[in-house]
Amino acid sequence: MNFKWKKPKYETDPLREKTNLLHERNFQKFGFDFHPHVSLISGIIILAFLLYTLKDPIHADKTLTFTKDFITSKFNWFFVLTTNFFLIFPICLTMSKLGEVRLGGPEAKPEFSNFSWYSMLFSAGMGIGLVFWSVGEPLYHYNTLLPMFGNKGDINNSLALTFFHWGFQPWGIYALISLTLAFFSYNRGLPFSLRSTFYPIFKDKVFGIVGDIIDILAVIACLFGLATSLGFGAQQVNSGLNFLFNIPISIHVQVITICIITVIATFSVISGIGNGVKILSELNIKMAFLFLLFILFLGPTVFILRAFSSSLGVYLGNFIDISFWTEQGSAMWQENWTVFYWAWWISSSPYVGVFVAKISKGRTVREFVTAVVIIPAIISFIWMSVFGGTALHQAMSDGGRLFQDVNNNVSTALFAMISYMDIPSWLQIGLGGLGTFLIISFFVTSADSGAIVIDSLTSGGKEDSPMLQRIFWSFMIGAIAIALIVVGGSKALGALQTAVIISGLPFCIILLAMCFSLYIGLKKDLLKLKTYREDKFVNTIFSEKITMHPIKKQEEKEKLKNGD
Repeated sequence: MNFKWKKPKYETDPLREKTNLLHERNFQKFGFDFHPHVSLISGIIILAFLLYTLKDPIHADKTLTFTKDFITSKFNWFFVLTTNFFLIFPICLTMSKLGEVRLGGPEAKPEFSNFSWYSMLFSAGMGIGLVFWSVGEPLYHYNTLLPMFGNKGDINNSLALTFFHWGFQPWGIYALISLTLAFFSYNRGLPFSLRSTFYPIFKDKVFGIVGDIIDILAVIACLFGLATSLGFGAQQVNSGLNFLFNIPISIHVQVITICIITVIATFSVISGIGNGVKILSELNIKMAFLFLLFILFLGPTVFILRAFSSSLGVYLGNFIDISFWTEQGSAMWQENWTVFYWAWWISSSPYVGVFVAKISKGRTVREFVTAVVIIPAIISFIWMSVFGGTALHQAMSDGGRLFQDVNNNVSTALFAMISYMDIPSWLQIGLGGLGTFLIISFFVTSADSGAIVIDSLTSGGKEDSPMLQRIFWSFMIGAIAIALIVVGGSKALGALQTAVIISGLPFCIILLAMCFSLYIGLKKDLLKLKTYREDKFVNTIFSEKITMHPIKKQEEKEKLKNGD
């Protein structure tokens, strides 16, 4: 008797046909495949803003700074509350049954090893930021009155506050947006673009004007954020070359640096996520670990370890207080630090979110949130302790020399710290070279993953856009950064950075809506998962009973024959 039980089903692409219809609207000629509305409108807005910024960078900087100051001062409470909610919400998902849902369905397998996955999400998330600020920020806090602690000159408080700005909250933001996008792309068959995260709210309207507007905002924020990072990164690389080879700090050197980074990033983009991006990201982590060990053991090792332990205790012991602390009156500390950071992480989250979503298929919600929130935060704490601890140790004994250098030009902070270490000059040169290489490598991975994300957004979320189009966006990011540096200098870069921060307010509202969308979607998938498991369990039982092994069948026949 042959008996076939109903095969368990878990549909992961019910909206694939509608996604295909969206892609059919793309312009597909001359080696390009892009969504006309999203690409052209975002391109016009970007061009208009750049012309305004480059024509009068000082006026643009003043206007945007005024707008930024208004938002960060009047809505500091809003940024504080929402950022904490963006951390609490994904953690609650992991603690509930919703954490059992797997991205891509119950049978999906991860496409990358854990090490490759961690390397790519960390490199895209904030790798370069840690290198840039790990020396400067603790020094700033050490030499400033910290209003939530009521003192200054305290090593533990300075590092604890740095942990706060680079710890759980930023990665909670990244986890939320990347999880939402990965879920609706892998479990619903929707495109890899921000519009997909709003399907439970707007339904089929996400394939129309509403979805176009969402993706346009994401493209603008991503492109401006990446161009700004590349511009400031070129300045830090220039500082490293000045330290190593006495190459002058100049616009020409920075332009050449951007060109080299752009070319390398383009080759990485051409090879794809599974090759160039993955290899570079893994190289980043290995080199960063080597750099960290050198600083730890060549620097004040015992001081660093004590500072890490004490600062971590201060951070965790005061976590609730500093997380919800909101500054009153006209004071500017929180506006310039915490709110600035929260707005920056939120506005840059579309870029990081799309990329992390692309590499996270096969992970459960619980596994995803745990890995994205906790592991990178712990790495950040260790990194900040080693580099920030070394800088603070010097600050206690050098009469303020290092802090003076940081005040003059924060991009030189890392190399100034190395120059003051009590080690032979050849070791200083070696560490400076390793640091410069690491900065360049992190910027290449930021540029290549950024080009992949912008390409995805402008193509309607396609996963297989033409190579020429990926090359175009890689060069476009570099071209914008060069134009800003050459024509407007630091003022133009500052204006663009301010514009990115301003966009943090509307993106706050977008992320709140994402929480609702994700909760609705996961609830439906949990019911599907329950049915799938029940069908699979019943199928297994019936298969075992009906399909008996030949040897067992023979044994049963022998028993009947012998009258047993």
